[in-house]
Amino acid sequence: MTINERHNVIIKELDSKGSVSVTELSTLLNVSEVTIRKDLTLLEENKLLYRAHVKAIKISPYINDRDVNEKEHHYPTEKSAIGRDAARLIEPNDSIIIASGTTVQFFAREIQPDEIGGKLTVITPALNVASVLAKNQNIEVILLGGIVRGSALSAVGCDAERMMENFTSSKLFLGVDGLDLEYGLSTTNLLEANLNRQMIRSTQKTIVLCDSSKFGRRGFSRICGIDDIDQIITDNGIPPHTLAALQQRGIEVTIIEP
Repeated sequence: MTINERHNVIIKELDSKGSVSVTELSTLLNVSEVTIRKDLTLLEENKLLYRAHVKAIKISPYINDRDVNEKEHHYPTEKSAIGRDAARLIEPNDSIIIASGTTVQFFAREIQPDEIGGKLTVITPALNVASVLAKNQNIEVILLGGIVRGSALSAVGCDAERMMENFTSSKLFLGVDGLDLEYGLSTTNLLEANLNRQMIRSTQKTIVLCDSSKFGRRGFSRICGIDDIDQIITDNGIPPHTLAALQQRGIEVTIIEP
C-alpha cells in the first residue's frame, strides 16, 4: 500500500468515526505505529486532521471564547429549531432554569406561556434571556446577580452561585461550548462552568441544547461528565458514532430537522 493510499484510509476512518487511535490505524493498515505517527504529522501539516495525544481527530477540539453577538449568527436555523422543540417540554406552572448562550436565547424566544397554561417561573443568569422573557406578564423572571461577562451577557461568580443554591427547578436548559464523549460538557469560562454545575445540582432534569457543531469540541473549563445529563436536543448533523455512544450510555437524544 502506498503512502497516499494509507492517507486515504486514515481520512475515511476519521470521516466515519470522528477520531481514531494510532494503535487502531497501525492494526488496520498493518504498519508500525512509528509509520502511522509520521502519516498523521504529514496530514496535520496539510490541515486534514488534528493530532491529540495518541489519536487523530477530524476537527480541532479546542474552542476560544467568542462574543455572544458573533455566535448568534452561527447556525441560526438549527438553533431556532432546537429552541422550538425544547419549548414543548415546558409544562403548566413550571419552574425552570435557563443558562447562558445563544442557543438558549433562541429557546427563550420560542417560549409561549399563554399556550402552555399557568404561570412560568424562570431562573437565569443571562441578561439577553431575561430581557426576552420579562416582557410577558405570565413569566416571572428571577435574574441571578454577580459579575457580568461582557462576551456572554450573563452573570457569574460567587453571588450567582449562592443565589442558585436557594432554588430548585424541574428542568435546566443548558447551552454548552463543547460536548466531548471523553471530556464531557465544557465552556470557555471557569466561572460559568462553576455556576452551571450548581444549576445541575439544583434541578431534577438537565437538558442540553446544542447544535451539531459542538460535538467533539472542548472548552477551557469542564462543566460535568456525559453521565450527569439526561437529554440532548440537537440537529441532524450529529455524527452517527456520537449518537450511538450517547444512546448506549442512556442519554435521550432528540434530533430535529432544521
